[in-house]
Amino acid sequence: MGDVHGQIIVVQMSLTVSSTKLIECSTKYFSPESVRLVDGAGLCSGRVEVKSNQSWASVCEADFDRQDAEVVCGELGCGAPAALQGGLYGEGGGQTWDKEFQCKGKESLLLDCDTSDRENNTCLPGNAVGLTCSEHDDVRLVGGGSRCAGGVERYHQGEWRIVGTDDWDQEDVAAVVCRQLGCGSTISVLPGNTTRGFRVDCSGSESVLRECRRRYDLYSGLSVICSDLLVQPDISLTDSMGGVSRGHQGSEVFRGYSFTITCSTQPQYPGGSFLLTFTGSNRTQTQPAVNHSAAFLFPAADDSHQGNYRCVYDNHVFSHDFSSESELLSLTITASPLPAFIIRHVVVLLILLTAITTLYLYYKPTRRQKRVNRVSSMDLYVNAMEMVSLSSRAEAGPGEERAAQGTE
Repeated sequence: MGDVHGQIIVVQMSLTVSSTKLIECSTKYFSPESVRLVDGAGLCSGRVEVKSNQSWASVCEADFDRQDAEVVCGELGCGAPAALQGGLYGEGGGQTWDKEFQCKGKESLLLDCDTSDRENNTCLPGNAVGLTCSEHDDVRLVGGGSRCAGGVERYHQGEWRIVGTDDWDQEDVAAVVCRQLGCGSTISVLPGNTTRGFRVDCSGSESVLRECRRRYDLYSGLSVICSDLLVQPDISLTDSMGGVSRGHQGSEVFRGYSFTITCSTQPQYPGGSFLLTFTGSNRTQTQPAVNHSAAFLFPAADDSHQGNYRCVYDNHVFSHDFSSESELLSLTITASPLPAFIIRHVVVLLILLTAITTLYLYYKPTRRQKRVNRVSSMDLYVNAMEMVSLSSRAEAGPGEERAAQGTE
């Protein structure tokens, strides 16, 4: 009975005629699975049912409020209550729970809540309470540098708690955790945090950890490493000559042009390397990951480069080799509108023409300005000489002026 929560033992004593003491022991207990939601879309929605005397009983809407719903959602490992309504998920065919719950909202189990006798012994049809709890990602792996590696924790009763299990059940628990997180399969299970966490038992076929049997005795935690440890790398195509374009079948590169395929990944773990594979060929290239990326240069595109490319990121982490593949990059080699060497020469000529035009426009106004300056200087010189001549004639007398004229 060590795994049974809320165990109640009732001892009855009676005397026989022979005064022999007879002890009759009857044991009544509630299993950890004492509440459930049925006929809903999943574990976190459905009609509320409570286990009573080894059978399930529906709960009347009048006997159940939001604080009761918070306890049920927390006990099932779900999020906060999202909908609470009578008749939401049908009536069921069993009996009705004959008590009214008086939870405070902080209890770990619904059967830990206080109860009272129902004031009205009848529960009208259509009033079996239905509950929908919000679902959230209630499992995580922490301390491993990745969402797919680390110590197992589960969100329960408003906080993250360490999860532990028996040694023989570790592989099954790890399989469920990796499956729920979308991290592939289990690579290894290691002893986790020394802090003691609550225990779960799984068969290994469950889709989420909250479907496993939960115990309330404490066990040391466990650390899990899943196969999809590395995030998916990215692959991209660039060029320096304008020879790359997007076509209907993917990326296109003009024949004779250079192009670069770049592999990159998120800064998750240091080191590692990138392998660039080419579909339909054994040709591969490998480069170390520098700043979590690598660039593969192709000097001149030809028909042999047409096909599908993929980046594969490899790294050795936690004493294991891991790899992750990018999406496919489809590359088509097409003919350029003009041969590449002609385009190069045209580009050079355009650059030279631009430079010559710029120099011409710069020096032309300078020469014009010099010519204007020369004309202006000559005019000033002539005007000055005329002024000198007029001044000399004014200073001479009339006779001298006539003599000067006669001399002329």
